[in-house]
Amino acid sequence: MAGPEVSSQVTALEREQALVGWLREQGRVAIGFSGGVDSAYLACVAVDALGPGSVLAIIGRSASYPAEQWATARRVADDFGVPVLEIDTDEIHDPRYAANPVNRCYFCKTELWTKLLPEAGARGFATVVDGTNADDRGDYRPGAMAGRERGVRSPLAELGFTKADIRARSRARGIPTWQQPSSPCLSSRLPYGTAVTIERLRQVEVAEAELRRLGVTGDLRVRHHGETARVEIATRELARWQLAEGAEAVRRAVAAAGFAHVVIDPRGYRSGSLNVLAGVVPDAGDGASSAAGAAVPRG
Repeated sequence: MAGPEVSSQVTALEREQALVGWLREQGRVAIGFSGGVDSAYLACVAVDALGPGSVLAIIGRSASYPAEQWATARRVADDFGVPVLEIDTDEIHDPRYAANPVNRCYFCKTELWTKLLPEAGARGFATVVDGTNADDRGDYRPGAMAGRERGVRSPLAELGFTKADIRARSRARGIPTWQQPSSPCLSSRLPYGTAVTIERLRQVEVAEAELRRLGVTGDLRVRHHGETARVEIATRELARWQLAEGAEAVRRAVAAAGFAHVVIDPRGYRSGSLNVLAGVVPDAGDGASSAAGAAVPRG
């Protein structure tokens, strides 16, 4: 009983101090770097703790990696002196990945680490880390297994960092990603079983970019259901865009990406909603399938 109680009292700053110690024990680290909240924080702390000569942030670029995310990654790296290496990954041409099974992320991360680890090793980096945090371990994340199988460490998770901890410490350090919405790969917008194609990924990316230009802020997903786009907007923003004028603006913006039908999900943004719809994880609300049926017209 004492362990969890003590752990719950550890502050984000104390966790960061533990992270600095952990990094210094490793001496040199290569980081799987996406430019998201977690990996950006980890890379910045690593450079601060070890110096830029002992850190390498490696970006895996592919059709499923949002261009906006890449731009953020490069911006953070430039501003905080994080050395970067970019490599190309090609998971979309792996038929196991392209078939989009519920463990799709496993094949994506297998491709990433298969390419990344040799590059890190060739440059003298024996320790490779990712930005997985403690909250992630409560979700369905088959990609994490690919990292564990190859010895990739997750110090943020190991040291108990929650997403809230990471945002708080990022803000304190002036890392701009502290308030950035989560942005997983574009394939996460396609329901399991819907083949991953470059055309579908581009449709989603263009639709979300148009909505950002329109002024939609916070968490946002355009879920690809064939000719229909199901738009999930952050709950605090939802009412504004459900009104007639706002809804029509959303429809026009998303239709410009090539969708014949556009619906705004009345439940708003839900992290991992496709996992719920597929039955991979239970719904925390009341009836995911009925909500999906209301949001996505059939026929």
